[in-house]
Parts: sequence; C-alpha cells; structure tokens
Amino acid sequence: MGRKLGFFRAIYLASASCMGSFAFAFDTGVISGVLTLESFQRDFRYSESQKTTVNSNAVSILQAGAFFGCFLTTPVASHFGRRSGLVISALIFTIGTILQIINAHTLATFYAGRVIAGVGIGAATVLIPMYSAEMAPKEMRGRLGACFQLFFALGVMIAYWVTFAVSETQPSESKQWQIALGLQLLPSTLLLIGMATVKESARWLAAKGRKEQAWESLKWVRGGEDTPELQQEFDEIMAGIEEEARVKDSFTWRELLLPANRYRIFIAVTIQLCAQLSGNTSLAYYATQIFSAVGAGSSAKLVTGFFGVVKVVGVSIFQLFVIDRIGRRVPFMVGAFAMGSFLLIIGCVLATHSPSSDGDSSAATPAGIAMIIMVYAEAFSFNMSWGALPWLYVGEIFSNRLREVGVTVGAASQWLFNFMMSQVTPHAIDNIGWRMFLMFAIFNYAIVLYSWVFLKETLKVSLEEMQGVFGASPERDGEPIVESRDNTPK
Repeated sequence: MGRKLGFFRAIYLASASCMGSFAFAFDTGVISGVLTLESFQRDFRYSESQKTTVNSNAVSILQAGAFFGCFLTTPVASHFGRRSGLVISALIFTIGTILQIINAHTLATFYAGRVIAGVGIGAATVLIPMYSAEMAPKEMRGRLGACFQLFFALGVMIAYWVTFAVSETQPSESKQWQIALGLQLLPSTLLLIGMATVKESARWLAAKGRKEQAWESLKWVRGGEDTPELQQEFDEIMAGIEEEARVKDSFTWRELLLPANRYRIFIAVTIQLCAQLSGNTSLAYYATQIFSAVGAGSSAKLVTGFFGVVKVVGVSIFQLFVIDRIGRRVPFMVGAFAMGSFLLIIGCVLATHSPSSDGDSSAATPAGIAMIIMVYAEAFSFNMSWGALPWLYVGEIFSNRLREVGVTVGAASQWLFNFMMSQVTPHAIDNIGWRMFLMFAIFNYAIVLYSWVFLKETLKVSLEEMQGVFGASPERDGEPIVESRDNTPK
C-alpha cells in the first residue's frame, strides 16, 4: 500500500506543480490565436501595418517579464521554500492575466499585464523543475520531470482549441478575446489549490536544518511508511547536505567558475539556446500565422488545433515508454536530427510550391497539406526529445548546493532566447519565407553534434551522485574552495 500511495503522491505532486507549466503553455498557445482576431485588433486600435510589430511585442514582452521573474524568485525559493514560491508565482500571474482582459482600448495596459504575468511564469519555470527533481524518486525522476512538457503540451493544445472555438462561436466583439485570455485564470487557480495540498521540498527543509519536517515530507511523498529504503534515501540526502553545509560559509561566485560547475552552467545556458534554435517555440507562438503561410488557407485555426493534439501524443508516448528506458543523450540527438530533416523538407517544398502561386488562398493545396504533415511530424519529434528533456536535465545536473543558481541561470537563458526568437519569427515569416525553415533545419543538425559532444547521460543517477558524473570530487576542482580563517586556501 505504501509503495502504491507513494507512486500516486509523487505523480500528484508533479502534476500539481506543473499547473504552472500549463499556465505558461496556455498563454503560449492562446496568444497565437488571439492576435489574429479582428475583435482584438479593433479594440486595441492598431492598424494592419502595425500588426507584425504588435504580434512580436505581445509575445516577447511576456518573455522579458519572465526573464526577470527567474532572478526575483531565487531569494524567495531560498528563504521561503519551493512550494511558497510557486504560490507567489501563481498570484502574480493571476494579477497579470486580469490586466490583460481589461478592455482599456490601449496596448499599454495589455502590455503591462503581459509583463506582470511573465514575472509569474518565469518564477514558476525556475521552481517547477527544482521542486520536481528534489521530491521525485530517482527511478521515476525522468517521467515526473517530463510532466513539465506534458502539461505544456496539454496547455498549448487546449489553448489552440479555445481560440478556434471563440473564433467560430463568438461574435466579433470584446468577449471573444476576453474569454480566450481569461481562461488563463483556471490553471493559476489550480496551481494555488495544488500547492495547498502537498508538502514542502524535503531537501530544502533538510538544508534549512528542519530535519524532522524533512523526514515527514519525504515519508509523505514516498507513501507514509518507514522502510529501510526510505531511511537510506534520507541518510543520503542528509549526508549530501551536511557536506555542502560544511563549506557553506565559504561560498563565493568564483565557485561557479570551477571546471565541473562551469561545465554545468555552460550546459544550462546552451541547452536552452538549442531548444529555441530547434524552431518549435516559434511554431508554437505563431502557429496560426505559420500554417497560413504554408497553405492551410481558411482552415489555419483548425489545423493549429490538431497541431496541439500532436504535441500531447508525442510527449505522452515519450514520458510513458522512452525517457526512463533509453536515457537522455539518444533522444536529444535523434530528436534534433528528425526535426532538422522535417524542417528541411518544409523549406524545400515551400520554395518550389509557394501557396500564393496557386491562386486560391482560401483552400489548402496538396503541397500545403504535405507541409502541414511535416510540421506535425516536427512537433511530434520535438515533444519526443527537446520538448521534455531540457527542463528535466537542468533540474537534475546540479548539486543541492548549486541547484537554485543553476536552474535560475537555465530558466533565465530560456526566456532570454525565447524573447529573441519571438522577436525574430514574425518578421522572418514576412520577409524570408521558406528560408526560415531552412535556417532552423541547419540549426537542428548542429544541435545533433552539440548533444553528442557535450551532454552526459544522467539516467537513474541520484542527485547526490551527479557530482561524480560531471567530474567533481573533493580531490578534484569540482568541489567548493574551502578557506581557512586567515583566508589561505586549503
């Protein structure tokens, strides 16, 4: 009973925290459709010539807020805990959403709401992989870590269908876009409820000296029974934290520059850059516009809805059957190669069979249908690899001592590169057309090489053992520098 209950509680905890990922995803998907609604454009009073700029700003300004949210949440997570940090992030996101749905007839209020919501989302993206990695049993850490992408895919899919539904069933007036954006309040509310029903991170509690609470937290999430395995895991956690506490007072930022730590910081930054250069985030944010560009015609919103379904199917298969069986490196490499190949095909077909040359822009052409299938295949490949893995990988490669800093750097990098791509994509769609897909194809082939050279396998390695994977040991330079009272290095 205890083992089954522990299995259920681990899934519940991961699912509850990942409502933050769902909120992030719902915003990602819903803004793609809302920006194409005439009611939105009319209420906020911008011209057709300003449309590309507004599209770019509406998406990227949220990432700017999220970038700063990553850093603002670090002291909160350190002093008040992972669970409390997620509660605060949900409240901030809720405030931002409310500002977005106010019909103030000015983009300034809308933009302000997106910045504030972005702060909440950025905070959540730091805390979710950190919290999940610290509470998941190592044999399930991959699948539970992949819940971040599963809920992201679910959020995007539902958002796509919401925007399709409001465009088809609601009159072209304010409530059309307000309903779509206002539904973002649901996942933030569920995140608040979920965090009220789970325990604080056992590792965080132990690091704060609250040993009894840490034991109760770990016991709760493992099913509530005292077992030798539970005691062994708790002893490993305490031993790791006690070793880190031994040199706690000597921490300096120079420690991040030690070879093993520098290597992991490098991975945290570059892995998020690669995830953005794969091109899938651009497809998610501007899916409706991209499907129109490749020939979906008047069915672009419907096609976008099924695009979301493909994402969910891909990440579900990956989470259930792949991630904890074949590891991390192989999916990273295979996924990038597949995405590059599908994007190369799209670019070639679009270059030779432009939808605009076929006359009837209201109907999908055979070439357009082929490209849509390739976009679906690319999305499936992404969610079988680079969709789920970067967040999991960044959350698990750092020691307890550096996890807050490492995950923050990784999340902030994601938002910085996300901001960059969201600024570039709408202009690329307008100006370089099929070459955009060729560009992303080349990036993906480069990512295959990056994965082979730099990424290490972490399958079924405990968080306490991760130091050894990346070459850190007391005898080597991966451990923190300990100084004596006269400041002479020992």
